[in-house]
Amino acid sequence: MKFSKNDLDVFARTIYGEGRGELYKFGLAPLIAIANVIVNRKNKNFAQTIAEVCLAPYQFSCWNANDTNCETIKKISEENSVFRICLETAENVLLEKWPDLTDGCDHYHEKSAKPFWAAYLEPRRIFGSHYFYELRRKK
Repeated sequence: MKFSKNDLDVFARTIYGEGRGELYKFGLAPLIAIANVIVNRKNKNFAQTIAEVCLAPYQFSCWNANDTNCETIKKISEENSVFRICLETAENVLLEKWPDLTDGCDHYHEKSAKPFWAAYLEPRRIFGSHYFYELRRKK
């Protein structure tokens, strides 16, 4: 998959913002699964680039202006060991060195969240404290 340095940076910041709390509780799998969802959205034409998928309005809460996470992910640097792991995760998923653990999922939510779109759905996969779903099949 083709990607730019900006794609990689935004991708890693999204993984960090959405899943950094999962790493020490559950290991790498939740971070990889979050990355898989983003790549699956790109592959299913939710947007043209990885960065556009991540930054689409109200798709990943860590980028919402009113989310306290937003300023944190904008300022994080490679000096942070967890962010370095998120960068490695992003790169390995983009280079297809690591598999799609979600089997095509393109949505997820934290277990305590109750999004309207998941009201009558069974999750396809569960990683850490997140439920994963496939709402759009690849054409």
